Amino acid sequence: MVKSLFYIGVLWLPLLASDLERARDLYNRTEYQAAIALLRNSPEGRSAEAQEILGKSWYQTGDFKKAVEAFESVERLRPADARIKNWLGRSWGRRAETSNPLMAPGYAAKARRYFEEAVRLNPRDLEAVDDLFSYYLEAPGFLGGGLDKAAALAEQIKTNDPAEYHFALAQIAERRKQYDLAEGQLRKAVELAPKQVGRILDLARFLARRGKLSDAEQAFQQARAADPKNRQVLYAQAEVYIQSGRDFARARQLLKEYLDGPLTPEDPSREEARRLLQRVSN
Repeated sequence: MVKSLFYIGVLWLPLLASDLERARDLYNRTEYQAAIALLRNSPEGRSAEAQEILGKSWYQTGDFKKAVEAFESVERLRPADARIKNWLGRSWGRRAETSNPLMAPGYAAKARRYFEEAVRLNPRDLEAVDDLFSYYLEAPGFLGGGLDKAAALAEQIKTNDPAEYHFALAQIAERRKQYDLAEGQLRKAVELAPKQVGRILDLARFLARRGKLSDAEQAFQQARAADPKNRQVLYAQAEVYIQSGRDFARARQLLKEYLDGPLTPEDPSREEARRLLQRVSN
C-alpha cells in the first residue's frame, strides 16, 4: 500500500509543479516560446524569478527590446544582482547590433555600462568578465572599447581561468595580426583544458580562418573524441564548411543532425542553425 502511494505521488509531481518551475524546465529545453506563453498568462509571471526567465527567453528568440524590459523589471527588485546587470548588457548590446545607426551608439553605451557594473559587483563572475572583454575587443574607441582595455581585463581572467586567459590573449593577438602568437595561445588553452570542447573548437575555427583546413579537421576530430555527445561540434564544423565555401552537402548533413537532437540554452539556437541550413540549401 505504501509503495502504491509512493508511485501515485511520483506521477502527480509534474501536475503539482508551479508555473515558475515548469517555465524554467521549458527554458532549459530551449522551448522559449512555450515558456513565454506560460508565464505571460500566469499569476506568478510578475515575480523577479519569472521576469528573469522571460528576459532570457525573449533574448533567445531575438526580441531584445522585450528582453531589456523584463530584465529592467528584475533590476528594480534586485539592484545589486551582477547576473542581471550582465544580461542587460547583453540585451542592450544586441539591440545596438540590430538597430539603426542613429540609435546604435546610445544602446552600445548602455551595454558597456551594464557590463562594467556587473564586473564591479562580482569580479569573479567569469561570464561577466568575458562579456566585458568582448565588448572592449569589438567596440571602437569612441564607444569605450579598445585593445589596451581588453588586454588589461585579460589579466583579471588569468586568476580565475588560465585556459580562458590564453584564449583572450589569442583574440588580442589575432586583432593585432600576430597570427603565429594567436595560434600558440589557442594551443596553450587546449593544453590547459584538453577536455573542454569549446577550447578545441576555438582552435579549429581559427585554423579555418587562416586557411589551414586540414589542421582544422584534425581539431574537429579531437573535439569529437574529447566529448562524442557534444552537439556544438556539429554546428561549428558545419559553420566552418559554409564559411570556407566547401562541402555544402556535409554541412547540410551536420546541421540536420544538430537540429534533430536535444539542445540547451548554451548551444547555438535552432533559429541560428535553421538560418545556416537555409543559406547552404540556397
